[in-house]
Amino acid sequence: MPHISLPPSLPGIRSLAVYRPETGKYLYELVQLLLRGASPLSEADRELIATYVSYLNNCQFCYQSHAAAARCLYGNQEKLVDEVLKDPATASISPKLKTLLRIAGKVQQLGKEVLPEDIDAARKAGANDRDIHDTVLIAATFCMFNRYVDGLGTTTSEDVSDYITMGERMSTIGYVLPNQPL
Repeated sequence: MPHISLPPSLPGIRSLAVYRPETGKYLYELVQLLLRGASPLSEADRELIATYVSYLNNCQFCYQSHAAAARCLYGNQEKLVDEVLKDPATASISPKLKTLLRIAGKVQQLGKEVLPEDIDAARKAGANDRDIHDTVLIAATFCMFNRYVDGLGTTTSEDVSDYITMGERMSTIGYVLPNQPL
């Protein structure tokens, strides 16, 4: 049950964007830039970072919706998402992505947990400054999004098929503000 009066037909951050469109606009622009804008990281990998951080934060709405988007973007390699959520260290992903997820996980705990050796390991695995920057910014942003969504008790669907639809939309049209009045 939401802690404030939100549109009942929209779950998660979508309801918050409609509630405060003047702030929602900028949040949607930020996530569009981070997950769909120019980056050396693929859109699928960026969605996976958002999924992983949201999973660690136990934010059901964000974790489920971004996992669905990542699965769509990975296509026939969609199983990677579940492998990472089970254990990133044993997942069938590149050593570079493993080190970036390790950094993202540390950011989720506390930014100061990221140590020089984490950055060195990422560089040795092929990460450049932009890979590291984008990973940290995605992780930090999704910590904020997760706390925003859960802190206001937004509606979260228990029906996994709802997230499949969201994931398909997010993977094709990106992040577009809901067009629904209160």
